[in-house]
Amino acid sequence: MAVYLYLLDATNLPTWREAVRSVKLVQGSAGTKGAVYRKMVAGRSGLSIPAELEITQARPGAEIQFRVTSGPSNRSGGYYLSTENDGTRLRYALEARPEGSFSFLDRFGLLNKLAQRRVRAEVSQLDRLKDVLELQTVS
Repeated sequence: MAVYLYLLDATNLPTWREAVRSVKLVQGSAGTKGAVYRKMVAGRSGLSIPAELEITQARPGAEIQFRVTSGPSNRSGGYYLSTENDGTRLRYALEARPEGSFSFLDRFGLLNKLAQRRVRAEVSQLDRLKDVLELQTVS
């Protein structure tokens, strides 16, 4: 349940997601379905870019689904948790869809490679999440 509650609070994203600089609640109740958070993410030029994230599903202790409603990418996904032995198994699903003026390039598979690279980079940050959570339980 501690892992679920940590993930449900989107203001924790900057502690383990490298590109996320800040997050604040802008609509709804924190950690509930329909809550919208504005995050500032690092852009290619180093400047911060705003993006909004909405919680679309929240099943206590088991599942958190979200979608990015504005910003540099169109993504949706979720965290799926289960108890195993003395720990928690976390599955992370992420779907990135090309849109905007360059979406036509997806027909040629050019954006697919870029999207796959970005998704792999996001998934690799789960190790960072694990480290942050383990440090909190030690403290």
